[in-house]
Amino acid sequence: MSKSQVKKLLSGMSKEEVINVVLELYDARKEARNYLDYFANPNESSELEKFKKIVLKEFGDDGIHFPQCRFSVCRKALSDFKKLSPSEDTLAEAMVFYIERIYEFSFGAGDIWEQYYDSAISNFRSMLKFLVKNGLLESMMPRVVQIMAWSWPCGYGFHDETGESFYELVPPQYHIKVEEADVLGEAQYYAIHPDLKYR
Repeated sequence: MSKSQVKKLLSGMSKEEVINVVLELYDARKEARNYLDYFANPNESSELEKFKKIVLKEFGDDGIHFPQCRFSVCRKALSDFKKLSPSEDTLAEAMVFYIERIYEFSFGAGDIWEQYYDSAISNFRSMLKFLVKNGLLESMMPRVVQIMAWSWPCGYGFHDETGESFYELVPPQYHIKVEEADVLGEAQYYAIHPDLKYR
């Protein structure tokens, strides 16, 4: 059903009937309940923290449980978060945090499966497009450089594709940041694995 059809349906109802539909929807669907709760009492910080907890559960390594790395779970959580219409700054924080966890996990875990890297690149590109479009790249640049640095030791062309995506999607004046990320990534990797440096 389209929005226009919904509008036509609701306009033909009495106030009491519309209230009953909203109440039934509130009880029937978790997504509707979350949206209406947020609509009544908007709290971006609280919703952002909920999103971050979902991401950490999927990509955070607590030393006890191996992360499940379910992109589908985080993709849905991000989609639900976007539906709340948060500010651009808050949405940028959510997106950057998500990509940080994806890349940081890949840095510590060694070579992962190819599909993981494909999904990571897709999300990295979406993040860059959003930051550039909304004029937030400059403020997020230190974190973007660290994200790229975490790709340095990874296989399946992940590192190269990360740099190529950056070159493609950001203004030329920032391209030197790829070299900065490479230096940082190499230094961080050999700080953890000094025995590998001269092999």
